[in-house]
Amino acid sequence: MKFIDIHCHAQFAAYDSDRDEVMKRAQEASVGMINVGTQQDTSLAAIELAHKYPDIAWATIGLHPIHTSKSFHDDQELGMMNNELGSFTSRGEVFDYEYYKKLAQDPKVVAIGECGLDYYRLDRDTQNAQRIAFEKQIELAIELQKPLMLHIRNGRGMSGGGAYDDVLDMLMAYRLQLTASPGDVHFFAGDWPTAKKFLSLGFTLSFTGVITFTHDYDEVVKNTPLDMILSETDSPYLSPAPLRGKRNEPINVKHIVEKIAELRGLPVEQVQEAALKNAKRVFKIA
Repeated sequence: MKFIDIHCHAQFAAYDSDRDEVMKRAQEASVGMINVGTQQDTSLAAIELAHKYPDIAWATIGLHPIHTSKSFHDDQELGMMNNELGSFTSRGEVFDYEYYKKLAQDPKVVAIGECGLDYYRLDRDTQNAQRIAFEKQIELAIELQKPLMLHIRNGRGMSGGGAYDDVLDMLMAYRLQLTASPGDVHFFAGDWPTAKKFLSLGFTLSFTGVITFTHDYDEVVKNTPLDMILSETDSPYLSPAPLRGKRNEPINVKHIVEKIAELRGLPVEQVQEAALKNAKRVFKIA
């Protein structure tokens, strides 16, 4: 591997017509990937894909906070940038600890999640369901000594605090039980003071194609220690600037690495090597 996309969803239906081609493109470009589970079925599918492409693919298993209750999610919320992926309705799921624990025994599973709190659409019942599922996934990660893949999203118009502060509060209660490399904050979208709090707990921060078309996260990208930065696409969503409006895929992680290097004034090769080394450390990938 030369690059690694630590958070993507190549097992999703968006790739049903050409999944093997997508995987082969990544393989030919020396791009590894971690396909992230969001429910029972997508977690299982991520494991199956990892076994089909053992040299470049790994998996996580977990329950995404938006899937803890039945809810509709539109293009704007999903950051689809007017592409062809469309909206969807979540059927809702209660976190089944024993089911996910069994999935996590698979040697290709490198993390628990994506899990956390999502306040984009929030009511009291939704918040309670998310917190219960998140807490169980923290406990599963501790039991199995695996890192967490965190999903954190504030509500519309919420500039600070919110979900990030609530996740930090929950993690602090378990801080003495977390592993030395406790996990990654996927698609970090907080400010630098918030970033420092996660870094102090040992969490890495990963960045998506969003950094290629907005300056909102420049300060965080520039200030985060190089040994705590990871690269991701979150594909099929969030295509980087050269490809906005199109379905994203893991091979595009190179654009994120290039942008991180540009923002930090470093050679691309240095960031590329660091991101790969960091991923291997956090997720124990050989």
